[in-house]
Amino acid sequence: MMSAREAILIETSEEKTSDTPQGSPPDVPKLMPGGNYIRIGRDSAKSTYLLFAPPEEEVGVLAKYLNIFKKYDINLLHIESRPSTKMPDLYEFMVECAPSRNLGGAIEDIKQFSQYLQVISRDYRDNADTVPWFPRRIRDLDRFANQILSYGSELDSDHPGFTDPVYRARRKYFADIAYNYRHGQKLPYVEYTKEEVNTWRQVFRQLKTLYPSHACKEHNHVFPLLEENCGYREDNIPQLEDVSNFLRDCTGFTLRPVAGLLSSRDFLAGLAFRVFHSTQYIRHPSKPFYTPEPDVCHELLGHAPLFADPDFAQFSQEIGLASLGAPDDYIEKLATCFWFTVEFGLCREGDDLKAYGAGLLSSYGELQYSLEGKSEYRAFEPAKTAIQKYPITEYQPIYYIAETFEDAKEKMIKYAATIPRPFGVRYNAYTQSVEVLDSKPQIQRLVSNIGSEMSILIDSLKKL
Repeated sequence: MMSAREAILIETSEEKTSDTPQGSPPDVPKLMPGGNYIRIGRDSAKSTYLLFAPPEEEVGVLAKYLNIFKKYDINLLHIESRPSTKMPDLYEFMVECAPSRNLGGAIEDIKQFSQYLQVISRDYRDNADTVPWFPRRIRDLDRFANQILSYGSELDSDHPGFTDPVYRARRKYFADIAYNYRHGQKLPYVEYTKEEVNTWRQVFRQLKTLYPSHACKEHNHVFPLLEENCGYREDNIPQLEDVSNFLRDCTGFTLRPVAGLLSSRDFLAGLAFRVFHSTQYIRHPSKPFYTPEPDVCHELLGHAPLFADPDFAQFSQEIGLASLGAPDDYIEKLATCFWFTVEFGLCREGDDLKAYGAGLLSSYGELQYSLEGKSEYRAFEPAKTAIQKYPITEYQPIYYIAETFEDAKEKMIKYAATIPRPFGVRYNAYTQSVEVLDSKPQIQRLVSNIGSEMSILIDSLKKL
């Protein structure tokens, strides 16, 4: 396993691919020559967010706070007020502060006449009281979606398409689409070339012969529905918009275009909102059964079918929720759990083992290999799985088995409870936002809501 501040590039071996960069988030890389999809800006690693509530409503209270920032010469990039989620009778301010050496003094002054104050920052490592920044609303994913770690429109020298100017131009086209996308927009339609469709055809045709015997029942149940509703065919590469709409109807999961690899922290944060960052480009035609990075074959053949299953969708979201505000070492552990489940997981079906990991379902070679008994099989236990090292340039020597997705989800919830962070989190599907649970009034409201849901369930059971 690489260190917590390094990014691991994915699969470089024949017929292997995955889209989970390992390691916790490094500092956002500087703009590389021609690599205009690694963006440096105020949302990268410098802004600090302060959430605080004045003790009571009073005229001019905002001016008092603004005078504090003026006193310490701190530039504010954004400020908003909203009802407090911790204390229903109050409201709170959310302020985004530009980098400043004087921020500590301002924080101390604000604390003196505030009900509470929370500091959230990407640049948090030198301050033990600061929580790593994480998105609170689904549109916050726009803040990091373009901070990719590798590839995009630029290719490494050993990439099959490195010396192909036509392929490189297409990769820039796809990177531009992802770079310009914002939450709420319709996913861009792509007119794939005949050569790209031919590459898809070869991969699609070969993998489909193995699915009935090697893929889990959930995948085999959904795949014909994708063929019927989303244009999954040998002669057609499905559009992300069609697949995303299908998944939304099934489980609330949606797709979002991305130009390349995100850090583990950012990628997992998307799952908390049931958003999967998906590539749209396809591998180089010279090697149709090999890709050094995740492509549309990996995303749509490997990942998408399982996100339509309610239990699997919930399991994936639990990994994402566990990552929000987690320390770096736990991000690395959660990314490892993701690797051994969502990417390379096996599950039991009676006396047989089946594949549900996308890295297997999109690789003809490893899909066969994983079920031949040549590797070691272990039961999925998050605490143990999270620290298991693994190779990224060869087939896996160890596969972890989930008894059921429901069982894996419950284990992940218990493991998440061991992550050291001073709050709990809950996804609110109505507002598509993450609620930070760190006060008694919040918990009381949540318990009340659960009580109402229980009453509905009991009443429904009586009518059966």
